[in-house]
Amino acid sequence: MKVIFAGTPEFARQALAAIIAAGHEVVLVLTQPDRPSGRGMKLTPSPVKLEAQQHGIPVYQPEKLKDPASHEPIRAVDADVMVVAAYGLILPQAVLDIPKHGCLNIHASLLPRWRGAAPIQRAIEAGDAETGICIMQMEAGLDTGPVLLEKRMPITGTDTGGSLHDNLATLGAQAIVEALSTLEFLKPVPQPELGVTYAAKLAKEDARIDWRLPAEHLTRKIRAFNPVPGAWTLLNGETVKIWQAEAIALKGSPGEVLRADSGGLVVACGEGAVKVTELQKAGARRMDALTFLSGLKIPAGTQLGN
Repeated sequence: MKVIFAGTPEFARQALAAIIAAGHEVVLVLTQPDRPSGRGMKLTPSPVKLEAQQHGIPVYQPEKLKDPASHEPIRAVDADVMVVAAYGLILPQAVLDIPKHGCLNIHASLLPRWRGAAPIQRAIEAGDAETGICIMQMEAGLDTGPVLLEKRMPITGTDTGGSLHDNLATLGAQAIVEALSTLEFLKPVPQPELGVTYAAKLAKEDARIDWRLPAEHLTRKIRAFNPVPGAWTLLNGETVKIWQAEAIALKGSPGEVLRADSGGLVVACGEGAVKVTELQKAGARRMDALTFLSGLKIPAGTQLGN
């Protein structure tokens, strides 16, 4: 098939690579404009752009797609289908209507649960037992289109936002290749009205640790926001990121350090407590709790957070 691919981050790059490897003709790639990145804030191409360039595929990087003139490069390639994965721009109906078979979205949740920008992290944070990939026929609404293909995957008690992202990226690449090869036989299934939830875009404030929450909830939050944006709290007014922790059965005032010694760093929550096993001061490297405590003494009774 003649395919247009629209995507930006690593999640999308894996899908693009799989489509190319499956023998489809990718005639155009859409991706976000190069953005400043790193310490030098140098303009950096997206992972999808780099993959396209390796295969000599034309790349189109519009800032917006509202102007009808911006649609012409898409129209000119006369594609059979457009595949969209974590692109970052809203596609107007006029663009969705251009390919012969419309636009297919690779979405990292079991729709209609977790429509929106951050389905992977929100599923872990909420304590969902499973997630998956939906290949969806796109329409103007936010992730509201009918589902053509669904693949399920369990969420384990050790999954982080990073590990689940990687597993779902692999599953998404497999699912879109399967969908493209069987597209004429796939029947669109409308999403049910019941069970709709929205996965709001991640913000730094979302990852602030509220020690009043139960320990089980906090450990899910810490896993969900590892590595981005990183769960954090305040220690003596300075930001500390917490990368790994486990819930334990101790009690205390929320945010109170119950112990900080060779037995570990234990902090009380609204229910139970968490034993922090990996954390990071601003400007320092990530380290295990014992290494962290060897360089910074934290008396029992110290209050974390505000």
